[in-house]
Amino acid sequence: MHFEFEAEIWRWQARNDDGWLFVTVPEELSADIREVPRMPRGFGSVRVRVGIGGTEWMTSIFPSGDTYALPLKKAVRVAEELGLGDVCTVRLETVDI
Repeated sequence: MHFEFEAEIWRWQARNDDGWLFVTVPEELSADIREVPRMPRGFGSVRVRVGIGGTEWMTSIFPSGDTYALPLKKAVRVAEELGLGDVCTVRLETVDI
């Protein structure tokens, strides 16, 4: 499954450092992802390939209420000059591993 969406970068409230920033996968796309049968993974995570700008990487998205949260590691944010509150375009592909 391939998706593209825009999302605002937010900080996980349990941590005050700059290391835990996320974007939210929109509710409708999250529902589509949730409907696909797959082997269970830790914390209900789903393995994905992600692209923002010219940066691509593999990671997991994690359930967060009716949506999924996508972590944005610092190396990606630095490479794409992104920070808290910025809006970015995300390319996301689910990966069956």
